[in-house]
Amino acid sequence: MEHVLVATKNKGKAIEFQQLFQKYGRKSKSLLDIDGNIPDIEETGETFEENAKIKAETISNLLQTTVLADDSGLIIDALNGSPGVFSARYAGENSTDQANIDKVMNEMIHIPENERSARFICVIAVAVPGKDTFFRTGVCEGRIAFKQSGANGFGYDPIFIPQDFERTMAELTSEEKNKISHRTNALNKLEKWISNQR
Repeated sequence: MEHVLVATKNKGKAIEFQQLFQKYGRKSKSLLDIDGNIPDIEETGETFEENAKIKAETISNLLQTTVLADDSGLIIDALNGSPGVFSARYAGENSTDQANIDKVMNEMIHIPENERSARFICVIAVAVPGKDTFFRTGVCEGRIAFKQSGANGFGYDPIFIPQDFERTMAELTSEEKNKISHRTNALNKLEKWISNQR
C-alpha cells in the first residue's frame, strides 16, 4: 500500500495526517486528493467511535480499499462534555471554526481557572474490506484559555492550552503540536499496523 487513505475533506486535518505519517516513513492521501465525486458523509453517530466507523466503512466500501478515518472533538468538563461529537458544528450546521470558538468562549465567560479543564479526543477507525473495523483512541488533556490566541492549527486550537504548556495549541509549532496531540496519541497506537502496510 503506497499511501494510507484518510477519509477526510478537512484540509487542516489532511495536512496534519501527512505530517504524522512521515514519522513512520509512510505517505497519506485524503479525499481531497482523489479524483471523482466522493459524497459528503453525514456523521449521524452519537459517539466518536460511531462517526469514525461510518466514515471509514462508507469510503472503504465505495473504493474497495483500506481506509482510516478519525472523529475528533473537544470535551469541556464545565459544559458537561460539550461540544463533544458536535465540535465541528457546535454553533450550527456549516458553522465556521471562529463561530464555534465564539460560542464556547461565551459559555465559559464566568468559569474560573480551576474549573476550565478540557481534553481533545481522537478516535481512529480502520476499515479493511472483508474484515472487522477496529479502533484506537488518543487523548490530549488541557484547559480552556481565557482569550483566543495563536494562528497555527485549526478548529479549537486557539483556545486550548495543553497540559504542561502555557501557550495555546495554536501558538505551538506543528512539530510541538505533533508530539502531544490527540491525533498523534491515537496514531501511536496504530504504529505496528502502519508499519505492516505494504
